[in-house]
Amino acid sequence: MREHFFPDFDWHTVFVQPWAEYGDNSFWIVLMGFLVSGTCGLVGCFVILRRMALVGDAISHSLLPGITIAFLLTNSRDTLPMMLGAIAAGITTVVLIEAIRHSSRIKPDAAIGIVFSSLFAIGIILISVFADKIDLDAECVLYGELGFIPLQDIAMLGGVEIGPEPVIRMAIIAVIAIGLLIAFFKEMLVTSFDPGLAASLGINPTRYQYGLTLFLSVVIVSSFESVGVVLVIAMIIFPGATALLITDRLPKAIWLSILFSLLYAVLGFHLATWLEASIAGGMTVIAGFIFGLVWMAAPKRGLLTKLVKRSFKRETTSP
Repeated sequence: MREHFFPDFDWHTVFVQPWAEYGDNSFWIVLMGFLVSGTCGLVGCFVILRRMALVGDAISHSLLPGITIAFLLTNSRDTLPMMLGAIAAGITTVVLIEAIRHSSRIKPDAAIGIVFSSLFAIGIILISVFADKIDLDAECVLYGELGFIPLQDIAMLGGVEIGPEPVIRMAIIAVIAIGLLIAFFKEMLVTSFDPGLAASLGINPTRYQYGLTLFLSVVIVSSFESVGVVLVIAMIIFPGATALLITDRLPKAIWLSILFSLLYAVLGFHLATWLEASIAGGMTVIAGFIFGLVWMAAPKRGLLTKLVKRSFKRETTSP
């Protein structure tokens, strides 16, 4: 029986040793965590503004049958077939949700629950029946493990090693996300805040809705092998939600989400080192902790700020 709930804290072991003795491994782990969280945060700002957070959750669960079917058809766990299967599953999820919403009296939250639970269950059955003897299991998809990133195959460029393949792949996705954000920022901004105004300006809100969903599927499947499809939802929601508590301006919220993502990766890595726990789990705990601090003390919307303002208002209005 353990004498202490938490292990003893040693500054050198937690903060110095991982970089002094295992610097290369620590660098790739933290970089991958930042790339995943930062890319998810960029997409997540628009997901939250469009009130699609539950759709992201649905997509993360419904990817399981997509990648399972892709594996069964190709007998390969390479990135391309897995990503194509995940994208197909993501599009199918959104189409089914919209079809149920518009063809029945079912509310959006119920439609999301129906679709993602059904597709996720189909994925579990497909794995247990057809891939039970293959190294393709639900836990790998659900939880992932950032600690294994340095052990992955090394990508080569011109005969030079440039880093683990998952990190390079995620870096490419991050660059694409930044490029798409710059290219379509105005359209995404208008369709996120006022679809009616966007339609009057000749911008098709539905097209950008599906485009966002498609790219969200790509980001999720690129992230699941390192943080898992469940924990990646936290990375989609927390950076943007925390940033939007601080500011109403979307460009500033995007920059803040990147800053928060860096904090999640670094502090989550060291928290996991201290507790000898999941690194992705450590990142999510840090994300929740930072959100709690901002929720309590945000300059305009924080709970403490509101209490102080109300108290001051009572004092100034009392006779």
